[in-house]
Amino acid sequence: MFKTLLNNVGEFKRASILTPVYTSLEVLVSAFIPYVTASIIDKGINGGETGQGDMTNVCLYGGLMLALAFLSLFFGIQAGTNSAYASTGFAYNLRDAMYKNIQTFSFSNIDRFSSSGLITRMTTDVSNLQNAFQQILRASVRAPLNLIFSIFMCVFINWKMSIIFIVAMVILGCALFFIITKTVKLFSQVFVKYDDLNKSVQENIQAIRVVKAFVREDYENKKFKKAAEALYKLFVKTESLQALNHPIMNLVVYGCIIALSWFGAHFIVAGELTTGELTSMFAYVMTILTSLMMLTMIFVNITMSAANGRRVCQVLDEKADITSPPDAVTSVKDGSVEFDDVSFSYNQAIADQDGEVKKSVTRPALQHVSFKVSPGETIGIIGGTGCGKSTLASMVSRLYDVGEGTVKVGGVDVRRYDVTALRNDVSMILQNNILFSGTILDNLRWGKSDATLEECRQACQLAQASEFIEQMPDGYDTVIEQNGANVSGGQKQRLCIARALLKKPKVLILDDSTNACDTETEAKILDAFNNKVPDITKIIISQRIQSVQHANRIIIMDSGQINGIGTHEQLLKSNAIYQEIHKLQIEAGGDFDPKK
Repeated sequence: MFKTLLNNVGEFKRASILTPVYTSLEVLVSAFIPYVTASIIDKGINGGETGQGDMTNVCLYGGLMLALAFLSLFFGIQAGTNSAYASTGFAYNLRDAMYKNIQTFSFSNIDRFSSSGLITRMTTDVSNLQNAFQQILRASVRAPLNLIFSIFMCVFINWKMSIIFIVAMVILGCALFFIITKTVKLFSQVFVKYDDLNKSVQENIQAIRVVKAFVREDYENKKFKKAAEALYKLFVKTESLQALNHPIMNLVVYGCIIALSWFGAHFIVAGELTTGELTSMFAYVMTILTSLMMLTMIFVNITMSAANGRRVCQVLDEKADITSPPDAVTSVKDGSVEFDDVSFSYNQAIADQDGEVKKSVTRPALQHVSFKVSPGETIGIIGGTGCGKSTLASMVSRLYDVGEGTVKVGGVDVRRYDVTALRNDVSMILQNNILFSGTILDNLRWGKSDATLEECRQACQLAQASEFIEQMPDGYDTVIEQNGANVSGGQKQRLCIARALLKKPKVLILDDSTNACDTETEAKILDAFNNKVPDITKIIISQRIQSVQHANRIIIMDSGQINGIGTHEQLLKSNAIYQEIHKLQIEAGGDFDPKK
């Protein structure tokens, strides 16, 4: 984990090295200031032949103390500047590396992380690591050096009085160790609760229209409150334990001051200690105990951040399941598709309350699926919810890799293709149609970045989108709001279809991509596909029989297996499931979902 994190320091290594160097110099200079103060008292204020003071020594040692203070300030500023530069740069590199790695993930990789979990990792977790890194560079250097130098100076001034510090350190150390052991376990649970909180917010915002349509604001408020309360209770429990640090610290400090005053007075009377030395020891005792307290807090924070580090490294270390082979095929010959005895199962991770994955279970989605599609052929795939239609389509563009068997496009196993080349020639319109913030033209050019306005218009005409676009005040320059909030579901689908057509693919897959369109519009889209782009292989996935009945062949899916293949007329005569679909949808006007 530490190696993975440190590899992301990158170009900020110089600042990361300079920070502890400047911090060490700052501590070293500061350590002499109390000793110089003692000299001002003993050789200046209480010095001179009459014992009434020596202004020469006061000015001399006062000037020296002032010089040391300014030097310490300079080193402190340098240390602070470099630590800020290094820690923020470290956080920047972590977020950048995580985001880039997420872009390489296949669907199976993404399935291992919740979207809210990824957001928490890139925000809260990285911010905590940034703070911990800054503490490591400064506080974890400053505290132990302050402790060492202060103890050395106390022993140098009066070793007998130093016993007080040792006793105080043992008492404080035992108390703080007890607190640490109790709080560290709680911190590992906190970030799982952050995921739950983010998940509640994200779902509510994305589905705000549904929430309001069903008048479920109170329910959502209660759900959010429950997640927030769980996080609140954990933090209260943790902070309550940590709050004991300060009273314990004060108890030990005041005890040291009383002990120093008592024993110091006796040593001064006995002539073993001067007033200035006692004054400096008061300063050193505060430094020693504060440093010990700081070390404890550093340990708690770094231990807490270790949980953040593990979560971040899970994303950084995640290797993409789907990559291009070394000798990848870079062009797709034609739009033929072949499934040869394909089976596939989803892996579902089971986590405990702390977010740790305890086991993984498999859920079969496809079982021994075989069929062939010729170039330019239109294939319909129909079946009930959860029968494996979308999973099957995902295999063609290699969004998932098969568990068993082979999927071929253009006569070549999809695993032999360069992933980019394959997906450029296999255009898939997913069930969840996503538009991005920007103009309509910007969204269309996701299909082809250098597409001309005329090319975009032609694609929109095929997708039956040009009419509603031209009716908009700004036409193709109309700004799409976040998640396409200012266009209807059917309009969003047609824009996504046009975007896919701009790629001029050899295979076009529509995964229930016209279900929000009216029947007339859908018929026009399918007619345009057949007449205007006949060379493209079209795989149309739907639960509506009207969407697939004119396909060259129709595949019936049931429980992850092929139940039948044929034309509309053939299946009406020979396939019981298709007959039931036809009866429910065409004759009765209903939807189809097989009875279990």
